Amino acid sequence: MTAARAGAPDGAPALVVESAGDGRAVLVFAGELDAHRVGALEEALDDPRLRDATVWELLMRDLTRLDLPCAFALLRAATVRAPPAALHVRGAHRAVRRALREAGADAVATFEG
Repeated sequence: MTAARAGAPDGAPALVVESAGDGRAVLVFAGELDAHRVGALEEALDDPRLRDATVWELLMRDLTRLDLPCAFALLRAATVRAPPAALHVRGAHRAVRRALREAGADAVATFEG
């Protein structure tokens, strides 16, 4: 499996594009995404497999921290394209959901679990 990755502090990827096809992409997040990792996150979100996906499944159960710059980068990557990707956020902790909502994710995302 080829994966786009945004590095986590312990060397494990904070974001892995696990699969993409048929208009859907599954992005798995883990660890922490803070302002120091926004560049790596933007690079991972530039994965060519995401360009054709109109639905992004964001599996965030293992993401413990998401800073606003990273939340904005995620939303920007999903919405500055034509057509914008619909985001389905699954398993995000309260603080992660809060950062996404503060960045404006309610306009383009559904939240579950």
